[in-house]
Amino acid sequence: MDEIETVVVGAGVIGLAVARHLARAGQEVLVLEAETRIAQHTSSRNSQVIHAGIYYPQGSWRARLCVAGKRMLYDYCADRHVPFENTQKLIVATDASQLAKLPRLMENAAANGVGDLHQISAAAAAAMEPALACHGALLSPSTGIVDAPAFILSLLGEAESAGASLALGAPLERVFPTDSGFILHIGDADGTQLKCRNLVNAAGLGAWDVARGIAGLPATAVPNQSYAKGSWFSVSGAAPFQRLIYPVPDDESLGVHYVRDTGGGFRFGPDLRYLDPPRVDYSLDDKQAARFEQSVRRWWPDLPAGAMRPDSCGIRPRVLNDGGVQSDFVFSTAADHGIKGLVQLFGMESPGLTASLAIAQVVAAQLNGAGRS
Repeated sequence: MDEIETVVVGAGVIGLAVARHLARAGQEVLVLEAETRIAQHTSSRNSQVIHAGIYYPQGSWRARLCVAGKRMLYDYCADRHVPFENTQKLIVATDASQLAKLPRLMENAAANGVGDLHQISAAAAAAMEPALACHGALLSPSTGIVDAPAFILSLLGEAESAGASLALGAPLERVFPTDSGFILHIGDADGTQLKCRNLVNAAGLGAWDVARGIAGLPATAVPNQSYAKGSWFSVSGAAPFQRLIYPVPDDESLGVHYVRDTGGGFRFGPDLRYLDPPRVDYSLDDKQAARFEQSVRRWWPDLPAGAMRPDSCGIRPRVLNDGGVQSDFVFSTAADHGIKGLVQLFGMESPGLTASLAIAQVVAAQLNGAGRS
């Protein structure tokens, strides 16, 4: 059997960021990807927003890694000519009752290390974005957008330049821990088996399947699994706004918002619907158009009637806590499951793209503390 120092499962943005970081640190790295192309799920089906770090609970992984990752991502893109734009964002109160939430959002953002938010009047917001209607807003100067496919390809290129290898069409089916590492059974045409010293489960939607295939892993070490589906709709014509437009968030989501991309396109979304894992359903329902239109019209009153068209959708690998509320990023290490050399990542959804480079640093530190790196 071939033996590799570290195997990373999943060639999405986080798996590739981890592989790049470890390879550049001198480790021998192999990335296993079940699909025949990289980044086919959550990594390529998202808003492509560089998040500021405003909403996440204080002290959470999501808050800390978003703020750190945002700086790293801007620097990375600037240094490597990956297309990005510091667009800014307006968080808008669509009725007067929401104005009281704006200072609380500012306080939470400041506690997370985001000190550049400021509240502006409805008139000031309209001066920035003439098509916008609101009762007041927060301006986020550090929010932006990135060409996610270009960023992901750059991560892969740097990982491979540092010696990492990528195996496509290589689903990891079974894992058998040993005293010195792991024996991996790959579900490819050849029934490949590999040995490795370290194993990183960054399989996104498939992370739970990988975990369930690890012999001896306690069931209590695998968090509950939820799939959060979000659909996007688009409108033809010129972009109505230069900045990103988000409504004041509700308890479960950030609401249907407006984002644009580095190529000039723009979309509205996502909504939130839960699927029963492991079903992956990327179908779109044009019957949702009326609901999207009603939501967007609260802050874009000139939206043409009947203009919404289905665009795309994505599914987030979500962990819900006992109260049914979205959990934090989950890093599961030997301290949690008792298996040395194994780091598992669950619930790596938004702001996972923004935080990816910072997440890679955390995983590397956790592997270094696992006794096998």
